[in-house]
Amino acid sequence: MKRTLIVGASSNPSRYAYLAAQRLTAMGHPILLLGRRKGFAIGQEIHLEKVAWTDVDTVTLYINPSHQPEYYDYIISLNPKRVIFNPGTENPEFESILSSINIVPVQGCTLVMLSVGQY
Repeated sequence: MKRTLIVGASSNPSRYAYLAAQRLTAMGHPILLLGRRKGFAIGQEIHLEKVAWTDVDTVTLYINPSHQPEYYDYIISLNPKRVIFNPGTENPEFESILSSINIVPVQGCTLVMLSVGQY
């Protein structure tokens, strides 16, 4: 299963980041949560600090492109295989940086990808 870091994790059950955490877990994908506010999502702590996690396969973004630059170096340091830019998070600058270092940028919706078996 693909260990996934959710950047922009939320404790609000109506947010897409929360729904992604729920669906990823239900489908057996281990998740890591990084957010801008303290809380818990599906029983897991949402971290505020940039933890040096290992074996991160996928990063899925739920933060506005204007907030992404502060995460560039951090996400790159995790060396994921891909970064998913969910709707509203598309960022040509970051996507280009990722492509140049062989990290695959994906413009897509994590929830849709899971539901159609393309995750």
